Amino acid sequence: MTHPGQALRAELSATTSIEPFLGIYDCLSATVAAKYSPNLFLSGFGFSAGFYGLPDVGYIAWSDMVSAAWRVRQILPAHRLLVDIDDGYVDIHTARYVVQQLDRMGVAMVMLEDQARPRRCGHVDGKSLLPLVDYIEKLNAVLDAREHTCVLARTDASGPEIFRRVEAMSRTSADVLLVDGIDSIETLRQVRACTDKPLLYNQIAGGKSPRISIPELRSLGVRLIQYSTPLLFAAQQAMVIALDDLFDRDGLLSPPTQESFVGVKQCLALLETNV
Repeated sequence: MTHPGQALRAELSATTSIEPFLGIYDCLSATVAAKYSPNLFLSGFGFSAGFYGLPDVGYIAWSDMVSAAWRVRQILPAHRLLVDIDDGYVDIHTARYVVQQLDRMGVAMVMLEDQARPRRCGHVDGKSLLPLVDYIEKLNAVLDAREHTCVLARTDASGPEIFRRVEAMSRTSADVLLVDGIDSIETLRQVRACTDKPLLYNQIAGGKSPRISIPELRSLGVRLIQYSTPLLFAAQQAMVIALDDLFDRDGLLSPPTQESFVGVKQCLALLETNV
């Protein structure tokens, strides 16, 4: 069986289509997303919220993320999984070990960022960066450690520093590049002009980057798109609506009249697809 990383790398070389990666935060969200795309993204933002109930500011332990990726791979082995490994969990040795484990379990791609601790979500203020030489050293160590898995090199830089870092990342064997929290379409065009590497664009509701459709991104030369949090945010909204409705009705559950109704039967039907 071809490793998912090898398959993704071959596809990036052979086609110009855009591959959407849908953000997930647990096995249930992965099962829902799997009906819509063969590509899933285990988001640090979503995982930190779903597993710890905490914001994405560096709480994630590498062993928890590796375990979460393993669980998704067990139920959805035919899907390609992109895993957010933040800054590689601080040191180079841990970053290498984590990537080796994910590679062996069939993860298609990992994302390594250039933030320094304390880290932040890419779409909020207050981020600080590793010195470029330190990030490139860590990135090259990860690239050396992987066997089949693709590596997505991510910078959280802004202004002119974006282009210095993109050019440096382009000189490595990273498979894909991401400028997270990119502020405009014009900046995206400038990034496209300064590298030959495939680009990924990250869209997050309420984030810093402009909303751009898949046809528009294709015209801008983007190859991959990442929807980090639509399921997480939808789940939060739906839970609030459901509980408001429950207590507005004095504890009486809503009748199963809507086409989108989910009850025991519908939930079990979804989960049984993984058996």
